[in-house]
Order: sequence, then C-alpha cells, then structure tokens
Amino acid sequence: MKDSGVDGRIIELFRSGDGVVSGAALSRLLGVSRTAVWKHVKGLRAAGYLIEAVPSKGYRLLSSPKLLTQLDLSSGLATRRVGSRIVCLKETESTNQVAFKMAEEGAVEGTVVIADAQSAGKGRLGRVWLSPAGVNLYCSVVLRPSIAPMAACQLTFLSVVAVARAIESCTSLKPQIKWPNDILINGRKVAGLLNEMNAETEKVNFVVLGIGVNLNLRMSSIAESLLRHPATSLIEEGGEEVDRVAFTRRLLTELDELYDVFLQEGEGPVRAEWLERSAIRGRSVKVSQGEREFTGEVQGVDSFGALLVRLSDGSVETVLSGDVALV
Repeated sequence: MKDSGVDGRIIELFRSGDGVVSGAALSRLLGVSRTAVWKHVKGLRAAGYLIEAVPSKGYRLLSSPKLLTQLDLSSGLATRRVGSRIVCLKETESTNQVAFKMAEEGAVEGTVVIADAQSAGKGRLGRVWLSPAGVNLYCSVVLRPSIAPMAACQLTFLSVVAVARAIESCTSLKPQIKWPNDILINGRKVAGLLNEMNAETEKVNFVVLGIGVNLNLRMSSIAESLLRHPATSLIEEGGEEVDRVAFTRRLLTELDELYDVFLQEGEGPVRAEWLERSAIRGRSVKVSQGEREFTGEVQGVDSFGALLVRLSDGSVETVLSGDVALV
C-alpha cells in the first residue's frame, strides 16, 4: 500500500470499514492522538469531504468532493509504478502539456496528471479534444521505458487496452478498438488516446500517455458542429452515472498491470489483446492520407502499431498514419 499520509489512510479506513469508525480506532490504527485525528478530520472537511460525527460512536464518511482528488485516487492503490505520484488539477490547458513539463523536470515514472477540465485539450493530428468540467476523465501518465524510440508507439497498445478493460470492469458495456487509438461503443467514439515522446537518437527519455474518456457527458450539451466524428459517453450508452473515482482507479490499475507485462514480455501479449478487441480487423476500410485515399481489407497491425491493409491486387499496405473509416 502506498503511504499517502494520515489523511489518505483515514480515507482508506473509512472505505474499508462498515459505517462508523470510532475516533479511538482511528487513533490506534494510525498511531496518532485523538486530537490529531480530529485535526485531520477537520482538514478533510475543509477539502470537501462530508464527514459526519456520530455522538459516542465516531465518524462516518458520507461523500467525497466532486473533483477528483489525490487522496481518493491514491489511498490503497496497489500499483507498482502507475500512480506513484498523482497530481489533480481543477483546470489546465492540457494534462499532456503539464505532464510533459513535469517529466522534463525529472518527474518519477508513473506520475499521473489529472484535470477536472481542460481549456485546450489535444487530440490526434492537432485536433481539439472537448473537455468540459465535472463529467469526464482527462489524464496523462509519465513512463520511462528502456526502449528504442521507434518502439515507443507500442505503448499505444497499453493505454487503449487499459481503457477497454476499465470500461468492461465498471460498466456492462462492450468497447471495441478502432485504429490507431480510439475506443468505440456501438460505433461511436467514447475515448481517445494521445502519446507524446521525448527521446534521443537511441534512447527514450520519457513517454506521456494522454487519455481522455467520456464518462458522464450528456451529448446534448455539446453542439453537434463541434464533433468531428459520432461521439458518445458511458452514461449515454449504459444509462447509469459512472463513479469517476472508481473508474480512474481501475484504469490506473489496468495500465500498471499491462505496463508490467510489456516490460517483462514485450508488446506481443498486449498487441494480441488489442487485435481481439479490434472493431476493424477483417473489415473493408477506406484510408485517407491527405489527398491520397485507398480501400482494402484490414489484416491486423504489426509490432509497431502500423495498420496492415490488403489491397485488391493482393499487396499489403503498411499504414503508419491517416484516418480510417469502415466501408
């Protein structure tokens, strides 16, 4: 268990307990005085936690702040790397931008930056990622793998599969993956990923995995003219509000497990799961690369994430970038 301080341990004890936790029990388990317990409870209340004092019994956590907080996310988070440090912001231009700067300044591997809202969220190819407050997840993760720069694109497999797993764990929905980095539900985009790298000729210094997931966004609140492709959210598809804290903790856990597999076994196992979840494998697609367009059947992806498309003449085109649409 990560030690996130007394506040974090109090939140963890509230979560693991059954209702009311006595002040005496908190004092004993935390190794602090009853007065110290009261001061920490007071501080948590000031931070937005609704904690009820039950006369002659103790304390009970009624609710957490609406904003995602470092305490809620890190308390009891049993990961090896991802989430080693969690930074939660009310608003920023882009979590990728913040995480990239922190990584340049030496942020430890596994540092996670989360914002409740983004004013300049980034998507692939410089596109805008709409990021309203209070409803979705916008986060970026710093990784420092000992790999060659040309292999860094393999990390996209990790973040995409981790998001798909988290959706399945927290809802009854069945997500599919659309190359290169989108998650679809019923053909509509619910999540997008954007990786950015800092590297030298033969060495990756760090990679920032940017992850955006539409959790509780009502699509009626977004002007249709702002949507480049059909989009949706987990609440729209599943009909129930998603617990943002529970979803984020599950995502960080899945990403940590997949990263461990990647470091020990390479990209093969994760790519295999990516292919199993693919929405376009074996399907006819149209690929657009600027002014060039062609159609063919998707055969899969290679070890570096390039899309393999078989053309009508039997040749296989390796697609490194572009937009892909089902025919």
